[in-house]
Amino acid sequence: MPTVTVQGDASHEGLGLARQSATASRLNLTAQELPASAESLSADTMQARGDLLVKDAVTRTTGLTDISSPGNGVAYSARGFSGNGSVAMLENGQRPQVGSGTATYPSDPWGYEYIEVLRGPGSIVYGSGTTGATINAVRKAPSRASSFEAMAGYGGGKALRGGVGATGALGEKGAFRIDAYADRSDGFIDRGESRHGKILTSMTYALTADLDLDMSLDHLEQKPQRYFGTPLVNGHISRELRDQNYDVGDADISFNDDKAIARLTWRVTPALTISNELAYMKARRNWRNAEYYYYDTQANVVERSDYIAIQHRQEQTGNRLEARWNAGANRVVAGWEVASINFQHNNNSPYGGSSTVTPTGFNPGVFDSPDPVKPNFRTDTTTNALYVEDAYSVADSLLLLGGVRHDQYKVGRVSLLGAAGFTSRLHSNAVRLGLTWKLASDTSLYGQVSSGSDPVVSLLSLNLANSRYKLTSSRQVETGVKQSLANGKVEWTAALYHIGKDDIITRDPSNPALSIQGGSQSSRGAEATASVTLAQAWRLEANAAYTDAQFDQLIESGNVSRAGNRPADVPKVSANLWLNYRRDGWRGALGARYVGARFIDNGNTQVLPAYTTLDVSLGWNVNRNVVVQLNLRNLTDKLYAATSYSDSQYLLGDRRHAELTVQWRY
Repeated sequence: MPTVTVQGDASHEGLGLARQSATASRLNLTAQELPASAESLSADTMQARGDLLVKDAVTRTTGLTDISSPGNGVAYSARGFSGNGSVAMLENGQRPQVGSGTATYPSDPWGYEYIEVLRGPGSIVYGSGTTGATINAVRKAPSRASSFEAMAGYGGGKALRGGVGATGALGEKGAFRIDAYADRSDGFIDRGESRHGKILTSMTYALTADLDLDMSLDHLEQKPQRYFGTPLVNGHISRELRDQNYDVGDADISFNDDKAIARLTWRVTPALTISNELAYMKARRNWRNAEYYYYDTQANVVERSDYIAIQHRQEQTGNRLEARWNAGANRVVAGWEVASINFQHNNNSPYGGSSTVTPTGFNPGVFDSPDPVKPNFRTDTTTNALYVEDAYSVADSLLLLGGVRHDQYKVGRVSLLGAAGFTSRLHSNAVRLGLTWKLASDTSLYGQVSSGSDPVVSLLSLNLANSRYKLTSSRQVETGVKQSLANGKVEWTAALYHIGKDDIITRDPSNPALSIQGGSQSSRGAEATASVTLAQAWRLEANAAYTDAQFDQLIESGNVSRAGNRPADVPKVSANLWLNYRRDGWRGALGARYVGARFIDNGNTQVLPAYTTLDVSLGWNVNRNVVVQLNLRNLTDKLYAATSYSDSQYLLGDRRHAELTVQWRY
C-alpha cells in the first residue's frame, strides 16, 4: 500500500499555556492554572531560532538579561535581582549549590525537551537563591519507541558542532536514551578558541507493575573562551580593538561536571505516589588568566594586572524523599531534602603580576605571577529542607495554591592556610499563597503573595567576616492575566509585581567602618508576552518587560547613601520580537532583541549603552527526515557590550556571523 504521511499544523506553538509546568510546582499544574509567571521554550522553538546556547534561549524569554562572564560561568538578571545568588539554574529539577558565585551548566540546549523559566521567588520547590527567577532545563526522556536524531553545523569563527541522540527499548520493561554533543570555535577575537563536550545517558525500568527505577549518568567538559573583555578608550568601546584579546598566551579556563541520579517511584495507589531521588554531582573548575586591563591613552599602551589562578573542587550528594496525593479537589505534595556538599577553593591570592602591551600586534606573553597557587579553604555544608504544597480546587473556576518550606544550612569552614575556622548555622522560611480564577475556559486571572531568601554570598564560600550574616529575605506580590483564544492561535499573558528584599549588606550609619545587615532594595514592574498566528503560515511572538528597581536603603564606603539608585546589571526595559514563517517545507524567522541601558555600579556613575540586535534563520525540509538551516546572527554587525567585567573593560557581543546546520530525525 502507498505510504501516507500525516503532518500536524506546526505553524503556531504558542506560549504553551496548556503545558504542565515542572518548575513552578510539583503538582502537575498547567501554566494556565498556575498563579505565577512561567514561560517555556521547546526544543523545536530553540532549533528553529538557531539558539546554540542555553543563555541565547533564556534571554529570549520575558525580562531575562545575560550577565555571564568567564568568572561566573552562566548568570542572569531578572526582575531587578542579579547573579547566581538570586537566579537559580537547574537541570531536570536538580540544583547544584553555587560555589564562589559560579554556575557552569546547563550551557547548551542539546538533549533537552524544553527550558522553563519561573519569574519571581519560587523557593517552595527549590530553596534559597530564587528571588529573581528559577530556570530549569528539562531532559528528553527515554522512550521504548525507537528514534534517532543528529545535528551538524559549521559557521563563523570556524565553529564546528555536532550532536546525536537516540532512544529505544531496553529489554521488555525498560527504555534508554543517550545524547552526545561537542563543539569547537576559534571565536571572533584573537586566541578565542573554545570547545565543549558532553554525554547524557538515562534509562527507565519497570521493576514491578507499580515500581519504576530511573537512572541517569552525565559527563560534561567545557573550555570556554579565554576572554575577559575589551578595555575602554576614553570611556568608550573602540571598534579598532574589537578583535583583540589581552589575556596571556597560555591562559586556561576549564569546567568539568559529572552527575549521577537514581530515582525510585512507587505508585502506592492510583492517588498516592512516593518517590526517592538520590543524586551525586561533582565539579572541577580551573582559571589561570590575566583578568584586568586598562588603556593608558597617554602612553598608548594597555596595562594588565590581576594574574589570577583559582581552582574549585566541589562534590554534592543529596536525597529527596517525596509523596504526592492527587485525588478529588486536592493535589498535595510533601517532601524532605537533605544534601552534603564539600567545596575546596585553591588560589594564588593576592593575585600579583602585571605587564604592559601595545594595543595591537603584541606578544601576549605567559602567565607570570609571583604568588603560587595554594589550598585556601575548605567548607563542608549540610542542608535540610521540608516542604509541602497544596493545590485545592475551591470550585470549577477557582484554584487555591498554598505552600510552605523550611530550609536549614550548616556550614563549617576550615582554613588551609592556618587561619581560624568556624561553623555557621542559617535557616529560612518561605511561603506562597496564590489564587487562579478562571473567567472562562480560555481566560484566567491570578494573584499571589510569596516569600523567599537569598544568601549574602555563596554559602559554600562563607568567610569569617560574613559568617555572622543571616540569609536575606524577600517578598513578592504579583497579579496577572492569561488568555488563549482561537484554539491556541492567540495566546497572551500580562503581569504586575512588586518585590522587596531586606537584610542586604550596608554600612553602619553610626560607624561607617562596620558592615551590617540592614540595607534593602526593591523592584516593581510590568511584563507582557504574546503569541499570535497572523495567517496560516505566519506567527508573531513578542515580549516586553519594564523593571523599576532601586536601593531603598544602602550605605557604601565613605558613608555614601545609594538610596534611590538602580542596582547594577538591571535594564529598565528589555524586549524580544520574532516573526515566524512555516509552510510547504520552509521555515523562517526574523528576530529582534532589545536590552536597555544598565549601570555597572551601585553609584550609577557608568552606563552600559542600550543595544538592539537582529537575527535571521531560514530552514528547508529536504524531506521528512532532514532539515537544512541557515542562521544569521547580529545582522547589522552591532558593536555592543553584553556585560561589564570592570569599570575599564567590557565583554563585547559577537560580531555578525552565519552558521549552517543540518538536522536528521528518524
